[in-house]
Order: sequence, then C-alpha cells, then structure tokens
Amino acid sequence: MSSSLRVHYFILIAVIIVAGLCQGLLLPILSISLEQMGVSSSLNGMNAAALYIGSFAMTLVAERTLGWLGFKKLMAGGLVLVLVTLLLFPLIPDIRVWFVLRLLVGIGDSALHYSAQLWILLVTPAENRGRNISFYGMSYGLGFAMGPLGLWLLDYGTLVPFAALALLCLLVLLLVLVKLPDSRPEKQATEARPAQRFRRSYSWAWYALLPAFLYGYMEASLNSNFPVYGLRIGFHTAEIAALLPFVSLGGLVLQLPLGILSDHWGRKKVLMSVGIAGGLTFMLLPWSGNHFMFTLVLLTIAGGLVGSFFSLGLAYAADLLPKSFLAAANVLASFHFNLGSVIGPNISGGLLDFGTQGSMFIVLGGSYVVFGLLGLLAQKRALTA
Repeated sequence: MSSSLRVHYFILIAVIIVAGLCQGLLLPILSISLEQMGVSSSLNGMNAAALYIGSFAMTLVAERTLGWLGFKKLMAGGLVLVLVTLLLFPLIPDIRVWFVLRLLVGIGDSALHYSAQLWILLVTPAENRGRNISFYGMSYGLGFAMGPLGLWLLDYGTLVPFAALALLCLLVLLLVLVKLPDSRPEKQATEARPAQRFRRSYSWAWYALLPAFLYGYMEASLNSNFPVYGLRIGFHTAEIAALLPFVSLGGLVLQLPLGILSDHWGRKKVLMSVGIAGGLTFMLLPWSGNHFMFTLVLLTIAGGLVGSFFSLGLAYAADLLPKSFLAAANVLASFHFNLGSVIGPNISGGLLDFGTQGSMFIVLGGSYVVFGLLGLLAQKRALTA
C-alpha cells in the first residue's frame, strides 16, 4: 500500500472510530436521560430503536446514493448530519424530537459505515484485505467500547458529552474534506434475479445468518436498557459508564482467538459452543445484583463469547455459499443486524416494565442458548444452481 493510500486508510479508521464513539455514548446517555425524565422503559426502548430504523432505511438506498455523491461527499454528509444532530439533543429534551434525531443519527452512521467499509475493500491490496478489514472492525468495536466513558463528562454539564463528540466529528470531517480524494465506485452491471440469490442464501445458510440478528439484539439491548436496569437496582451513573465498555472489550480480546479456533475446529461448532456458554453467562447476571465486580466479570465473559457472532456468522456463510452469493449474504446479514437492533431494545424495555428486573437477561441469554441447540438441526445442504 502506497503512503497516500495508507493515509487514506487511517483517515477511514478515524471515521469509523468516531462512528463507534457516537453509538456507544448516545445509547446509554439518552436512556439514562429518559429514565430520569420519568419515561417508561417500553417507550425508552422504542426511542432507542429509532437509531437502527434510520440505519436500516439508509442501507436500502446506500448503493444508489454512493453512486450519485461519491465516497467523500457521502462520508462528509454523514459526518455533518451526525455532528449537527448531536448538538440538538441536549438543546431540545423532548422524547418525540429525540426519536427524529436518532433516526437522523442512524442515517448518518450508516452512511459512514457503508462508504468507509467499501472504500477500504477497494483500496486495500488483496493480500492485506483480511487483516485491514479485521482492523477496521476492531476499530469500530474500540470506539463503541469507549463511548460509554463519556457519561463521566455529565458531571461538567449535560451539553459537555455531546459537544465533545461533535468536536471529534468536526476534526474528522476536516480530515475527510482536506485529505481524501473525491472518487466514486466503478459502475457494475446489475446481476440477474437478485431475489433468487437472497432466497437461496437463506435456504443454504439460514443458520449462519442468525448470529447477525442476535448480535444486533444483544448490542442494542445492553447499551439502551442496561443503564435503566442498572439505575433501578442501585448502580450509579459512573458505575454504569465503567461497566458497559467491558462487553465490547471482552469481544475485542476474544475475537482473534475465536476466529483462529473456528479455522481449526469448525465455525459451526464454535458458534454453537460460545452461543450456549455466552447465553448461560448472560442468564447469571440477575443474580449478581448490584455487585460491581461480579457484574463486570460476567459482562466481560458474556461479551467476549458472543462478541464475534457477526463476523463468525459471515465467515460461516462464506463456508457454505458460492462466491457469487456472498454479496447477497452480506446484505441479509446487515438487515438481520438492524432488525435485531430495532427489536432488542423494545423487548428488553417491555420486560423491564412488565417483568422482573432481570428478565431481560433471561430472555437475551435464552435466545443464545436456543440458537446453540438449534445448530443440531442445521445440516449442510448440497448446493444446487
């Protein structure tokens, strides 16, 4: 990779770290604010889901928008949208307005993800592509893990965490505008019968596509609903801010070891095993109460075990599908992730309102256990054209 491409790559990494920071902080800080405003957990969860609804909507038009604007303009537009929206949250503390603002953040974040990831794929030499994309994914995870630490800035004023994030967005925006070239992806002929590719991808790799849904469900539920759960059982805001990053940090630590293990032992066996183990660990959380260290250890272990579900699921789909179907599988995995991210906060919020305090972890953990056991029924099918 040339020096100029290396500079472009690290700017794209900076973009995705900021995107991770935004999501990692917005989910818990807004959930805590709504809880303190007296909003029910159900409405809190519905409001949190707006971010992923916006992200889901953007994926439907991302390819066409990128072809129209190009990489640089789409990325800059996403950063501007997120930057402006961040500053409006503390200025307009209204749940209805926040729903719209979260939709806009989801659209902007999705634009950043789509353009940055595709750009990296196109500029990275084939021999370094796997390493660079893995580093890209870990960078987002790092940003997402660090996001909740911004809750500590609330001590200096409600506006401070949002202003700090907006400033980071502005700095990265300037790098994008000054240093990145204005380029567009090459136009490609549309493949025939896409509906058939999606249908066959489901038929051949349905089990490999489920982890994306579970990962979205877990990530959105924990970051949106755990702050509410924590406040209700006696944790302080600073303790919640310290606990949440360990879910992502556990995933970062075990991501590479689990990937290597899946190469040697088989991806399906690894997915089944860590799904069951991670699910059981989540189900232990209600019994940790407000014991800080016990909760920290359980969140780290559970997050570490299931934190690679999205990437392992895609890798397993690549094992099962012909190369011509991998693009369809990636689209389906993204849809599943966004669907899980929308459903998760709503289910967990409803359980906090109408169930026991720990029922959200019983359902979340039980979902992973069911997934692991369901693998016994998933048999590899012969591929037919």
